[in-house]
Amino acid sequence: MARRRTRGLTLVEVLITVTVIALISGSVMLGMGAVTSARLKRSAALLAGAVRVAYAHANAKSKPVRLVFDFEERMIVLEESAGELLVERNDRAGGAAAATEAEKAATAEAEAILKGPRAPRPSFEPAKAYGFNPEKDRPGKELSSGVRFLQVETGHQDEPVTEGRAYLYFWPGGQTEHAAIQLSLGGGETEDAVMTVLVSPLTGKTELRKGKASMPRPRDDAEASEREDTGL
Repeated sequence: MARRRTRGLTLVEVLITVTVIALISGSVMLGMGAVTSARLKRSAALLAGAVRVAYAHANAKSKPVRLVFDFEERMIVLEESAGELLVERNDRAGGAAAATEAEKAATAEAEAILKGPRAPRPSFEPAKAYGFNPEKDRPGKELSSGVRFLQVETGHQDEPVTEGRAYLYFWPGGQTEHAAIQLSLGGGETEDAVMTVLVSPLTGKTELRKGKASMPRPRDDAEASEREDTGL
């Protein structure tokens, strides 16, 4: 009975196999990186679009409007109020009626310190506008998978918000606040994993920047008038 001959792989064949596997793995990793990067850019574009909608909605309805950035739900919500809003600096809700238990506790503590009568705080409710439909199960727009809010800086807060809810306010007549909203992919904080959306106060224009970017804070009222407006 004839013996069956077996033949092993040569060193050259092994090297070729390893090279092919490495090339395939590299292509897969590059493809995954492109997909995740696209999710971050898509979320930044979604946020920029929400700013434009809120800016236009405040003018069209002649009502104060705000964007809610919900850290836990990873969601952007558009809300409007029938009352007048006077923004209070470093107030957790920005001068509006408290919407969460944490805001209620912070408001009660602040009002216990201050004396004298106070104007009632306006309430905000989800608004229906282009791309926002509060009648559906989810009241706002959710960020892409794996993307979350890293921090939100606005003109009425001295410190950035990193948890709970943050607010960006808009007023009839065409005005909002300086803001810098940082989005993170997968919780990372490297330049490749973060994008920042900067908001200009008078025009509501937005500028998308790669990596972390802080909000340019005005030193006085002259700077706050934003004589030089940047953004898209």
